[in-house]
Amino acid sequence: MEIYLIRHTTPLIQKGLIYGHLDVPLAETFEEEKETVLWQLPPVIDGVYSSPSIRCARLAAAISPAYQEDEALKELNFGDWEGKTWDTINRQDSDRWMNDFVHLSPPNGETMLQMEERILDFWNHVLQQPYQRVAVVTHGGVIRILLARHRSIQLKDAFTIPVALAEVIRLSV
Repeated sequence: MEIYLIRHTTPLIQKGLIYGHLDVPLAETFEEEKETVLWQLPPVIDGVYSSPSIRCARLAAAISPAYQEDEALKELNFGDWEGKTWDTINRQDSDRWMNDFVHLSPPNGETMLQMEERILDFWNHVLQQPYQRVAVVTHGGVIRILLARHRSIQLKDAFTIPVALAEVIRLSV
């Protein structure tokens, strides 16, 4: 099975905004970025899955109007930090979280372990489907977790994996 992991296009946000589960608009470059993504995909995709976030769903709809949304593909839930900027949250709290984001969560958010669990449930479901080619439109954090698992990288090191906006990563599974 070929799986195309696709990160959403550029969001229109202020610098430093925390927007894991927050729906944010897309930048004016969407159409151009969409075309770049579509150009990298094979002509036939058997299944298309997407995070329900608008920044993913809009791109998934361009790949296939029959795409399926899955809550498991959402970005990390930053809880009380959603919609704030990094410079406005309590520095001690953010430092503590950044030192162990695998096991600690932002206030009323989720840990990376919790996020990994929901993503791997989704992943195992997809691998059981009779697809030859699948596109998954999602977020950088989700893609990093999947790549870390695929490459046998520890979860704490997942953020060392670069994943650009509108990037398409092909995996053979």
